[in-house]
Amino acid sequence: MTDTLFAAFALMLVLEGVVPFIAPTVWRDTFRRLIQFTDGQIRFVGLASMLAGIILLTIFQ
Repeated sequence: MTDTLFAAFALMLVLEGVVPFIAPTVWRDTFRRLIQFTDGQIRFVGLASMLAGIILLTIFQ
């Protein structure tokens, strides 16, 4: 299980690095827009992301 967890973490890091590597301007502009969000909006995005991940894990396991 530890190997799977580390592999998932490594894959997440690779995927997180794709956009800044390919399109740094888009990445920077996105973060400029994100800092204007309220705390509630950021929490909603985080919650939606976690729920999507849980649903995908449930479907593909």
